[in-house]
Amino acid sequence: MRQRTDAEVDAAAVRTAAPAVKDLISERIAEVGSSLVSLSNSLHDNPELGWQEYRSAASVAGILADHGFSVEHEYAGLETAFRATYGSGEFTIGFLAEYDALPGLGHACGHNLISAMSVGGAIGLAAVADDLGIGVEVIGTPAEEGGGGKIELLDRGAFTNLDFALMAHPAPVDVAEAEPFAVAHWHVEYTGRAAHAAAYPERGINANDAFLVAQVALGLLRQQLPKTVRVHGVMTNGGEAPNAIPAKTEGRWYVRAESTEELLSVEKRVVDCFEAGALATGASLAITAESRRYAEMRTDEEALDAYRSNAVALGRNFDVDPIAATMNRASTDMGNVSQVVNAIHPYIGVGGEASNHQAAFAESCVGATAERTLLDGATALAWTAADVSARRS
Repeated sequence: MRQRTDAEVDAAAVRTAAPAVKDLISERIAEVGSSLVSLSNSLHDNPELGWQEYRSAASVAGILADHGFSVEHEYAGLETAFRATYGSGEFTIGFLAEYDALPGLGHACGHNLISAMSVGGAIGLAAVADDLGIGVEVIGTPAEEGGGGKIELLDRGAFTNLDFALMAHPAPVDVAEAEPFAVAHWHVEYTGRAAHAAAYPERGINANDAFLVAQVALGLLRQQLPKTVRVHGVMTNGGEAPNAIPAKTEGRWYVRAESTEELLSVEKRVVDCFEAGALATGASLAITAESRRYAEMRTDEEALDAYRSNAVALGRNFDVDPIAATMNRASTDMGNVSQVVNAIHPYIGVGGEASNHQAAFAESCVGATAERTLLDGATALAWTAADVSARRS
């Protein structure tokens, strides 16, 4: 193949899809707008936790099938994953859909909108796929909230045929570039020995005290951790009765860092704090990874520039309060996908005062403002995908 000259490379870097192409995309998305809103609302009203998104996966895949996509259910052997395809070509673009909810909070991270935006973007792009000579895919990815569904899919060979992957994530405000922390998700369990707390305290081994010692140690450790590290978690089982020394305590703990390399370097210091609890009380400790580590994001900067321009053309605003813009630091298994596929993961605002993982944010992910966000997100993603296709041709 003939190598392109520098001038040709520069020209390709600024090439965008033709206005007529973008008009067709936006018209198609407008045509299916009511179906996209219905999908988002249905997901929102019927939240399902990670690895249990049977109804959600079927609903998202179903609307794609209704609009001409070929659907493979239980993709890569995962019951709540799917792959929907349309068209073919030497360049394949994949929209990723997340649809798992949060325990006790429902869709307080807006995954109902993620799915609807990716579906809408894919349907819009499919309207011009033959003209552009590209393939369009939507991959339904379960269990983003700590389960690492995309990492499981990667391990099973998914995403390898994609040339570009994209999705948009709801947030309080618009932020173009994702800068997520790498993260490790742990289940922590102490096992002691039960005894009557008043009559036979000397016979017990207090698993609750083990957690207390560990959390004090972690609180002190935070003084010496760099600002790029986060350590946080919750106890999910702290005992059952005040007059019974707890024989078992459990918790879920996250360790985050700027990069996978930094994460690996700090993990042992955190483990040492948990081991201090075991040593001080005599309880035994078990730390189990809930998923593979989430990686930092490797952003396709050219594609991100295209997304930013397209979003601005739709009236989106990136001149926002930096304090409200920090959702882009949240960890995501999209980071792992970006290590092997060119990708972007912008954040799109739904307004309001609430932030992600608050109950009020779930309320922000339905209604008139959320519907406008949905259509803007779907259109910006599809326009960006068309631009990326033009630049790679």
